[in-house]
Amino acid sequence: MKAAALHAIDTVSSFPPYTPTANECALFEHAFRHRLPVLLKGPTGCGKTRFVAHMAARLGLPLHTVACHDDLTAADLTGRYLLKGGDTIWTDGPLTRAVRDGGICYLDEVVEARKDVTVVLHPLTDDRRILPLERTGEELVAPDGFMLVVSYNPGYQSLHKALKPSTRQRFIAIEFGFLPAEQEIAVVAAESGLSPERVRPLVGLAHRLRALQGHDLEEGVSTRLLVYCATLVAAGTPVADAVLAAMIEPLTDDADVKDALREVAHIVIG
Repeated sequence: MKAAALHAIDTVSSFPPYTPTANECALFEHAFRHRLPVLLKGPTGCGKTRFVAHMAARLGLPLHTVACHDDLTAADLTGRYLLKGGDTIWTDGPLTRAVRDGGICYLDEVVEARKDVTVVLHPLTDDRRILPLERTGEELVAPDGFMLVVSYNPGYQSLHKALKPSTRQRFIAIEFGFLPAEQEIAVVAAESGLSPERVRPLVGLAHRLRALQGHDLEEGVSTRLLVYCATLVAAGTPVADAVLAAMIEPLTDDADVKDALREVAHIVIG
């Protein structure tokens, strides 16, 4: 079990920076107040996780984040009996802790988890808002301060890894994309310390590379990678080296594709 990814709980005391692109903040607040579960969908690195952290701080809620993977089971979320000092003790999982105490339980890339996970989520995503714990005989009723949020990347969906319609229709959904160029420049400059004038060509290159998604690339350059690249440049790394390390190498292992991307980078930023 990949425990390091499971038990991350953050009580957010400050507002992580987030730049809205539409009415997603208001939608999220309405969903919380009316006890509606939320599905976030969008490409990797476009700000979904940052958005959840921002909204948790804005609403003053604890945030329980679970990075889903193909070994994640329902028991990892709900809890299990563990041996401690010779005694067998029930230990709540992150989902159960959130239901007991309130807060946001955020399942990042939920389609990566095993299928039994979605079965556990179903009673929490309708008007019952309950979490049955068969092993303890409990049936927990979620408090008003509990909210379930899941996310996934539609670009990675396949027949084997996709949310069933019966699951999707239990959530309201908010779609995320990359920021418009000027907003993305401002965000990358603020987070990296690189001036907007020097960030601008990097964002221009990212937009060119994103246009290749679905052709030579499975995914385009994320805003996260842009921040990494600009951070390297701000630290004194030559631009060409920073672009290679943060905007080309993470996208592909194919030598021919990398050569083509280097050529695009040379054209766009020199």
